[in-house]
Amino acid sequence: MLVHRPRRLRRTPAIRNLIRETNLSRHDFVLPLFVSEKIESSRPIPSLPGVCQHSLDEISQVAADAHEMGLQAILLFGIPRTKDEKASSAYAGNGVVQEAVREIKRRTPRLTVITDVCLCEYMSHGHCGVARVDGEHFDILNDESVELIAKTAVSHAEAGADFVAPSDMMDGRIGAVRVALDQAGFNQTGIISYAAKFASAFYGPFREAAESPPQFGDRSSYQMDPANAAEALHEVELDLAEGADIVMVKPGLPYLDILWRVRQRFGRPTAVYHVSGEYALIKAAAEKGLLDERSAVLEIMTSLKRAGADFIITYWALELMQWLRG
Repeated sequence: MLVHRPRRLRRTPAIRNLIRETNLSRHDFVLPLFVSEKIESSRPIPSLPGVCQHSLDEISQVAADAHEMGLQAILLFGIPRTKDEKASSAYAGNGVVQEAVREIKRRTPRLTVITDVCLCEYMSHGHCGVARVDGEHFDILNDESVELIAKTAVSHAEAGADFVAPSDMMDGRIGAVRVALDQAGFNQTGIISYAAKFASAFYGPFREAAESPPQFGDRSSYQMDPANAAEALHEVELDLAEGADIVMVKPGLPYLDILWRVRQRFGRPTAVYHVSGEYALIKAAAEKGLLDERSAVLEIMTSLKRAGADFIITYWALELMQWLRG
């Protein structure tokens, strides 16, 4: 006896393309770039194959070349020549990020420049805020840190940044940055908040790239517990109320559920950062021949967009410009 079964759609290549629910675009990606005052030419980062620190003399050309390939935006991290316990180089008018932004906007004015606003790269102790140390115990002083973060954001806006992206996870920093920008006359400068940034094991290669490992303790007292989802939604809600234009979830793949919930709950522009450790894992597997890098990356990026990301910060942005061409 024949049993009638509903027929599934045949999966020919043409049909697959017509009915695909999630499509990647070359406009979906932002490239992180590292600019250093300490070098004269590009220096490869061993833990991030294919990624380099760039000198101030080179950074505008690197950014221009990326824009020529179709990239719409970069996220800029700075590595200063000197560090101290007040992060003085973070908000210096002639700081490494400030000088880089001026050169990039002069050369490629239509490229959207996002600057990471944090103190860890500029603090001698490597933490994201002002530290008070008492023997083996330390505290990160929230309000003192927020004051310096807001000051840094204004200096980036003065240099020409289109968006500032506070990544420190201090309480109240989005509201403080918004007020400081508005008072300084930069009400059109946007804020991308690292709203749900987890204390993740996947940041290791980045800390080598940005030369910012903590010299004592860890960052779990101000970054989020990976086990907490409701708290992540609360953090996002607070940052939106304080004036964030775009909210970000970081890292990517281990937090797809958070990304989905944020997009569904708030319906506001949402970014995700596919971080250095996630990148390094795929690079290592591809090098050993365990998977095809291009196929794996396209699958990962599709999953991040499917989960709700409006755009994705990824070290593969330039490769994706080529893979998605046409």
